[in-house]
Amino acid sequence: MNNIPSLNKTLSIVVPCYNEEESIPLFYAETLKQEQFFSEKGIAFEFIFVDDGSKDSTAAAVKKLRENDERVHLVSFSRNFGKESAIYAGFEKAAGDIVVLMDADLQDPPALLPEMYSYIENGHDFVGTRRVDRKGEPPIRSWFARRFYGLMRKISKTDIVDGARDYRMMTRKVCDAILSMKEYNRFSKGIFGWVGFDIKWLEYENIERVAGETKWSFIKLFLYSLEGIMAFSTMPLVLSMFFGIIFCILSLGALIFGIVRTAAFGEPFWGVPLIIFAVLFVGGIQLVCMGILGMYLSKTYLEVKQRPIYIIKEEL
Repeated sequence: MNNIPSLNKTLSIVVPCYNEEESIPLFYAETLKQEQFFSEKGIAFEFIFVDDGSKDSTAAAVKKLRENDERVHLVSFSRNFGKESAIYAGFEKAAGDIVVLMDADLQDPPALLPEMYSYIENGHDFVGTRRVDRKGEPPIRSWFARRFYGLMRKISKTDIVDGARDYRMMTRKVCDAILSMKEYNRFSKGIFGWVGFDIKWLEYENIERVAGETKWSFIKLFLYSLEGIMAFSTMPLVLSMFFGIIFCILSLGALIFGIVRTAAFGEPFWGVPLIIFAVLFVGGIQLVCMGILGMYLSKTYLEVKQRPIYIIKEEL
């Protein structure tokens, strides 16, 4: 007699992909090793691979899997819209009662899936993962990453945990809450923290990619960190105003000091080089503040255009 219950629930496995043709078959095979555990719980798998405008044969690799497994779905973008758009598209297409977000490079170990589900089963809405180390990363990149998370905790009310991965399992209501945030400029780590819910964190040691190369250069990570700061904090605007007030006070104080000094001792104001330095310094601060204001304004400009977050070229 078959004691395995009927599959009355679905786990949607959302996998954003960019140039991952080598990793996809390995990821699929490794994830299927966890299928028996979920089958015994009455949960069926659903794979949603989102091809974010890859320049290799990522889409072809997914189609090859689909030839033997109709649970494999492909969403292919018309161009590279970025991982944030791919995550949003995957969540939109996910039909499961439970949704898990994973990378195809196996840096998100599928072996954690049963443990993650056990916490969902025990009442948690959200299970996140975080790395306890950054083994294999360049030291300077790790240093800046830690500084970024420390900064975000100070200037933002959103819970963003150091070392947090995008590898998350969530209930349907959490997924729907994330989808309700339809902003064009997306920063998922901030969004995950902003929606709240009861979250459980799992820690694991860093794992290197199984194939291919990372798509995140230092510059891309730096720009991505700026996206996060602009999306979930207005502190840069407050700081620019603070600098303006401080320099107004300093300039007024310097003016009074110069007048008193001239009246008392008959000495002239400071020399031309010092004045030039002061003008250049204050001008630089003004440009920085204008740049901060311009970045916020540009984000607003992109939002009010209401362009689609992504465009689909092909969907299976």
